Amino acid sequence: MRSGHLAQRGLNKRTETMNDGLILVLNSGSSSIKFALFDAGVRPLPRQPAWGGQVQGIGGSAPTFEQSGAPSERITLDAKHPNTAALALIRKRVLQRLAGRSFTAVAHRVVHGGNSYFAPTRVSQAVIEDLRGLIPLAPLHQPFPLKAMSLLLEQHPGVPQVACFDTAFHRTMPQVEQLLPLRFEAWERGLRRYGFHGLSYEYLSHVLPERHADAARGRTIACHLGNGASLCAMQDLQSVATTMGFSALDGLMMGTRCGALDPGAVIYLMEIEKLSLAEVAQALYHDSGLLGVSGVSSDLRVLEPLEDENERVRAALALYVRRIVREIGALAAVLGGLDMLAFTAGVGEHSAFVRARVCRDLAFLGIELDDAANLDNAAVISSRHSRVRVVVEPTNEEWVVARHALDLVGSAVLAA
Repeated sequence: MRSGHLAQRGLNKRTETMNDGLILVLNSGSSSIKFALFDAGVRPLPRQPAWGGQVQGIGGSAPTFEQSGAPSERITLDAKHPNTAALALIRKRVLQRLAGRSFTAVAHRVVHGGNSYFAPTRVSQAVIEDLRGLIPLAPLHQPFPLKAMSLLLEQHPGVPQVACFDTAFHRTMPQVEQLLPLRFEAWERGLRRYGFHGLSYEYLSHVLPERHADAARGRTIACHLGNGASLCAMQDLQSVATTMGFSALDGLMMGTRCGALDPGAVIYLMEIEKLSLAEVAQALYHDSGLLGVSGVSSDLRVLEPLEDENERVRAALALYVRRIVREIGALAAVLGGLDMLAFTAGVGEHSAFVRARVCRDLAFLGIELDDAANLDNAAVISSRHSRVRVVVEPTNEEWVVARHALDLVGSAVLAA
């Protein structure tokens, strides 16, 4: 009887922690770490965090700590281990913010889940080791959440951690969209088109039907345009095709990444120009895209005012738009038409310039913009005469991650 009583007390304690605790969401990158605290005791889980912010400029000369409701703060990070120092600073500030409350869970955005992780997963040392094997597929992103997971396992071993994967949303794609045209043994070894930005697209799959009812359940193309960029074709709110493939290099031209590229060009760079593997990786990940073509910047806010006076900037902007238009046309063909076009992420949400150019070149699909609404970054930017509804929707990957963590940890409590 006593053992049963103690077990019940333990279950009650875990349930109390889940209901009263906070979920910390970490989005860890090489130059920035974003964090957000969600109140697990409020149901349904609020879309906006109770508190959040980011450390920016990690590894640079002037890193900053930014938090909601406060001015940006200049900070100093250990020059030898800036990422670890940034995580330590966030941990310190978050613990101060808890004010006696506990963690329900810590949840991480992880770019690549490979061929084994298709759903939110409880973090263990074995899971971390598995995910380390995927670092070559996403070298700009994969190492940093794994570092955060490892540190938190040491510092807070009793706090549940959950990994949520950017590749998981695209698991609904048919095999024909996942296959690579290599020997079939490559498919069996896990070489396939995975797709990325899935947490962003998953958020759109929740919010678009709320905003636009059944119109969102038809043939929708979502445009996640940021420093990294991709498109996703959705039918009935599920992914059926996407532009990124085996790695986060594929598809659209991006800020510093090339996007889709003839593999013969890579062979040429290595065989004729004698670039090493490391030099090719540097070129394709860091020195291409808007930065490489323009020779000026990867930031559209810098490039747009220079279009009239700089020929290379003009070429970069034209190529950037052309790649988006070409891929939207391809995905519209896969869908058999288009009912909704949704723009999200930094460029998609804020660049009226890009949206206007893209929609101008897609007029053949029946797209017609309301220019004033577009300049205002309105929720609906198509005119009432447009055959395709064009919308702008801020993404919210952190809420998706927090929601998955709450569901997984809650299920574990109930199962206990």
